[in-house]
Parts: sequence; C-alpha cells; structure tokens
Amino acid sequence: MSELPAITVTEEDYNRLMSLLDRDDSDSDVLEGLAEELERAELVPADQLPEGVVAMNSLVRFVNEGNGQSHDLTLVYPHQAGAGAGQVSVFAPAGAALLGLSVGDRIDWPMSGGKILHLKIVSVTRPE
Repeated sequence: MSELPAITVTEEDYNRLMSLLDRDDSDSDVLEGLAEELERAELVPADQLPEGVVAMNSLVRFVNEGNGQSHDLTLVYPHQAGAGAGQVSVFAPAGAALLGLSVGDRIDWPMSGGKILHLKIVSVTRPE
C-alpha cells in the first residue's frame, strides 16, 4: 500500500463518528480502518477546515484510477445512506477512504476479497 495521505477532519465529525464507532459492535475491517484513520487525523474546528477537504455531507468527485471511472458521491452518516442516489456511507469502504482527503490526494483502500481501490479526489463541494 502506498504511503497514506494526511487527512483533516472537523472536531464535530470526529466526535460524532467516534461515538457511532463506539456503539457499533460489528467486527468490520472497514470500521476498524475508519477508526485508524480518525486516530491519525488532524482535527480542526469546522470553520477552519481548509477548502477542498472532504468532510461529512460533502459532495465529492473522485476517479477510480483502476478503471478511469469518475464518480460523484455525497459522504453521509450511516443512518442517512440509502435516502437518495449518489450517497455513500462513511461506514462503506469508499466512504471511509474519502473522509479527510483533499483535492488531488490519492489513496489505496483495501476492499473485501483482497482487491484495492485506487481513488483520486478531483473536487469537493461542502454544504453551506
């Protein structure tokens, strides 16, 4: 796996996600990976999150470098997933991989079955 890019997460997102992870007793590699990502994240107040950083409820355009396909997804909390098309839960492999990345970042994210997703962030639009 390539070196992990630095990630930045708002204090609010960190606290809410850690609370959700604490309450989830499933034995999931994705959730374990998300917890590890959160532990290494730089935490900032929401109003100090730099432009172009993926936060919760951000609309993210990224490219799967394995197949060249571009995707637009909104990163949502697990209870919001499925409420509409174009959403990905932060508890899903791609969602966990996206949190805290910046435009231009690349990450290799392990999938079930030993496959690796190679993602590159193209743009980030955060809600007002």
